[in-house]
Amino acid sequence: MSTPGEVKKAISNPFGPPKEPLPLPENDEILTKNALKVFDETPNPRHKFIFQNLVRHLHAFVKETDISTEEWMATIQFLTETGQKCTSIRQEFILLSDVLGVSALVDAINNPSVAGATETSVFGPFYTEDAHDVPFGESIASEGKGDYMLVKGRVLDVQGQPVPNATIETWETDGFGFYDTQYVNREVPDCRGRLQSDKDGYYQYRAIVPVSYPIPGDGPVGKMLELVHRHNNRPAHLHVMIEAPGYHKLITAVYPEGDPYVTSDTVFGVKKSLVVKLDILESDEEIKKYGFKHGPVKVLNQDFILLTEQQAAEARSKVTEANILKDTTFF
Repeated sequence: MSTPGEVKKAISNPFGPPKEPLPLPENDEILTKNALKVFDETPNPRHKFIFQNLVRHLHAFVKETDISTEEWMATIQFLTETGQKCTSIRQEFILLSDVLGVSALVDAINNPSVAGATETSVFGPFYTEDAHDVPFGESIASEGKGDYMLVKGRVLDVQGQPVPNATIETWETDGFGFYDTQYVNREVPDCRGRLQSDKDGYYQYRAIVPVSYPIPGDGPVGKMLELVHRHNNRPAHLHVMIEAPGYHKLITAVYPEGDPYVTSDTVFGVKKSLVVKLDILESDEEIKKYGFKHGPVKVLNQDFILLTEQQAAEARSKVTEANILKDTTFF
């Protein structure tokens, strides 16, 4: 027998067969039971719960759709291409989660609405960690990126008290509907910035009027939307993320009213309370006062109301208690 060539040897992990032999499957029901049974010895109960439910629902999906081998292989290829499309500044898997409504659902479950607090919205795939620090009242956008907009307001708690020195990260597309990361010649961050609320919770910065835009259609997710005849547009919005010691991180967005896609956001991110009205600076004096070169200038007056960590945890626990499965028995 000839000696095999050089190979990269696979190494067995330290775990042996299940304590009880699995029955050889004579039908698909036994196969599903076996696939659930092999997770019985998972030491972490939460891991066991998640993976057994994942198997249960995946197997149910396969059975309910009577999926063909060719269709399943196409699914695997689709997921492979989704991963291959990801880069350090593009997350195609987040995009897939978004258009299936999963991101919005996870967000809703983990951030239940609390009276008086600002509601959350989807994070989206275009956040970056390299935003510049922006002084109070300065601009997050370079000149020529779109129509001027002044953004100002306060960061408060649910009792109406100011939250000083809160870190506010904000990002948006330019007036052409592109995030800076979509430009191949991107050298520095643009239309995004990081700033602080002052001692009384006030914040203020210059931005541009957001516009609706299509999410990237040059990858697997875009092809999927075309396959099912779904539009790939998001309504105009401004992303905001706020953190402060002792407070629950707020990830949200605001959506100017009147956008044609506000009721059919392709990633299901819009909530009624997040649809906002833009005002306008009337006088040249006001325009120059806020640091703009000329008009017109739209104005977004928006207070953001934070929950404390304790308040957020209490709200989340109520949802968890309400959603506890009555039957947690596994095969």
